[in-house]
Amino acid sequence: MKPKLIIGIVAIVGFTSLLMYNFGESISTYTTFEGAAERSTAHIPGTWDEEKGAEFSMETKRFTFYMKDEDGVSRKVVYPKPKPNNFEEADQLVVIGEMRGDIFYANEMLMKCPSKYNDNDPGRFVNASDS
Repeated sequence: MKPKLIIGIVAIVGFTSLLMYNFGESISTYTTFEGAAERSTAHIPGTWDEEKGAEFSMETKRFTFYMKDEDGVSRKVVYPKPKPNNFEEADQLVVIGEMRGDIFYANEMLMKCPSKYNDNDPGRFVNASDS
């Protein structure tokens, strides 16, 4: 075999391996707060823990609240944007980000809101940045 052909095959295999590795790292599945500690990025579905409240800091420009995951574990969530308009009405939240210690830092937040058109509709997800 010619050296150029061997180098080309090795380069293609190396590039494909790197691409598959990066793709695998970027895929984030739904998990709990406990499972998120083991991942670089996670999607955590849950509900707002109303007993612990929520607040927006004008100084840091962050919205902070507590959320219960599907296991019932409540953790503090820090969202770097203002509180979405329909936050209190959301049936379910999905926060996307990473765990740092006992605090989840969300880059994005999706909300499942009750449908205003059809009572039989189980709801729809709304991206918090769209509201």
